[in-house]
Amino acid sequence: MAGSHHLQQDVPRLLHKLLFMFSLAVVCASLYFILSGRCDFILVDTAKHLKQTSQLLPLTVLFQRKNASATDVGVRSASPFGSAGATGAVGAQSANVGKDWTATRRLPQAIIIGVKKGGTRALLEFLRLHPDIRALGSEPHFFDRHYSRGLNWYRNLMPKALEGQVVLEKTPRYFVTADSPGRIHSMSQEVKLIVVVRDPVTRAISDYTQIISKTPGVPSFETLTFHNGTEEALKVDSLWSPIWIGLYALHLERWLAHFPLDQIHFVHGERLVSDPAGELGRVQDFLGLQRIITDKHFYFNKTKGFPCLKKPEGSSKPHCLGRTKGRPHADIHPQVILRLRQFYQPHNLRFYQMTGQDFGW
Repeated sequence: MAGSHHLQQDVPRLLHKLLFMFSLAVVCASLYFILSGRCDFILVDTAKHLKQTSQLLPLTVLFQRKNASATDVGVRSASPFGSAGATGAVGAQSANVGKDWTATRRLPQAIIIGVKKGGTRALLEFLRLHPDIRALGSEPHFFDRHYSRGLNWYRNLMPKALEGQVVLEKTPRYFVTADSPGRIHSMSQEVKLIVVVRDPVTRAISDYTQIISKTPGVPSFETLTFHNGTEEALKVDSLWSPIWIGLYALHLERWLAHFPLDQIHFVHGERLVSDPAGELGRVQDFLGLQRIITDKHFYFNKTKGFPCLKKPEGSSKPHCLGRTKGRPHADIHPQVILRLRQFYQPHNLRFYQMTGQDFGW
């Protein structure tokens, strides 16, 4: 009887031990499931989510939104219009598959090399709307002033860019600097060059207008244009910088000694004002990019006489270039302008022949 009594007492204890061990086994199995199986599910779900999301936005935009805090100081994000640029990029996503999405600093693949007072700043600002263009805001002047600092110094100035994005810089002085073509060719034989050209007479007056705004007391335009200070002599001082820069054929000769003509794109400065979307479309084609910047991004500011960018997302007003852009030119006597047109005519005709384009000046 005593043995039977002890057995009855041991059964509940045994059941408690079995229940404890079963519970422990369930906990261990659950932990194993979470650590080994559940993590995989999370990764798969995340990958599916990213795949679905990438069908709605360009991968470049997704990357930039995720890494907005890492954007370089002083360099704009790829597109201040956000979804406006993104919408135009839908359909081009198949080209993004398999790319490396690590942003790095690279030497530029395209350079706006000229010309001063031709509309280079406007072109740069307009191009920065494109999500696949990463542009340096300031002018580095590497190939004309800082070449001795080396390519590593130059590369470190560039904004970080993803694979597939075009790195771009602008220094208009390159076009008229003798050493720039050879130096740029040494950096890259494939770099794409962009030149904004404008009626050389109008360009010279604009250049002079900028000079007198910064340096009071400068002699008159007529005095500086002609050798003896009067138009009667009809001898234009072609070495005076505002006149000399407009000798486009002379400067282009040096570039064609290093680069084929199809590697240089000429932007019509007057059409950049009257039809910015058309000129930007041709530049995007030249750079091998989808036409995302269109006429919906622009409006014409009658006060400035210049196109401006429509209101970016998150901004209370449209974006126009600074006060120095589109300012009134100095008043020049019509006879002086006529003489300059006569002076430039043979140079312009030669430039048309070299480029295969008639700019109508």
